[in-house]
Amino acid sequence: MTLRTDLPPPLIIRTGAVRVPGGRSILAALHLDLSEPRIAIIGRNGSGKTSFMRLLAGLIAAESGSVSLGGEDMFKNRRAALSAIGILFQNPDHQILFPTVAEELAFGLTQQGINRREARMRVDALLASEARSHWAEASVSTLSGGQKQYLCLMALLLMAPQTLLLDEPFSGLDMPTALRLKRRLAALPMRIITIGHDPRDLKEQNRVLWFEGGAIRMDGPPDQVLPAFETEMSRLGEVDADTDLAG
Repeated sequence: MTLRTDLPPPLIIRTGAVRVPGGRSILAALHLDLSEPRIAIIGRNGSGKTSFMRLLAGLIAAESGSVSLGGEDMFKNRRAALSAIGILFQNPDHQILFPTVAEELAFGLTQQGINRREARMRVDALLASEARSHWAEASVSTLSGGQKQYLCLMALLLMAPQTLLLDEPFSGLDMPTALRLKRRLAALPMRIITIGHDPRDLKEQNRVLWFEGGAIRMDGPPDQVLPAFETEMSRLGEVDADTDLAG
């Protein structure tokens, strides 16, 4: 497996609103170029963070415009999206499809058009390089939550994406497991865009996007965005901000 050591072209986002059936907007129109190697997405629950990540991955479409990387539309060209962008969801059980580790790892490769024999060779090589050859025929159900998260990450790395999207990857992990996963992610050469909720984990990012109500409230370096975000969250905590019913 060969991971890219140079960053890909920027993700170009030129989109209108994203709406759910019934017409309610969950994301406002966006005009962004995402070129930095490490980008964080923050915001309260329901602020649009996960919808934004799904938009980037080509899993949902806006009412107009596109998300493109290297001239390819991530929603319209699914084959290109599979090679360009990998997404790691918060709950690995929502991502895993197959009963054994080897089958799960091979699936993304076969989706890219690689034959089963070659896919299995790549799976075995990756597991060996990660000192996990004994995982190959193991049932996914025997893995811990942290091991499942690591399995999903390995499946993405096999597909050699140009950009990784991580949806709160450390949520639900104990401290040692989270630290190991953080070290592994920090060593990766591709662009990584991470949804996070703890500003303490985001200070080493190159850029932070703060979402509020489906729109970007602030966009900039962490030493500017994170203090403003923490101040606002503290203010909201003082005024019982969760008393309003959702519309």
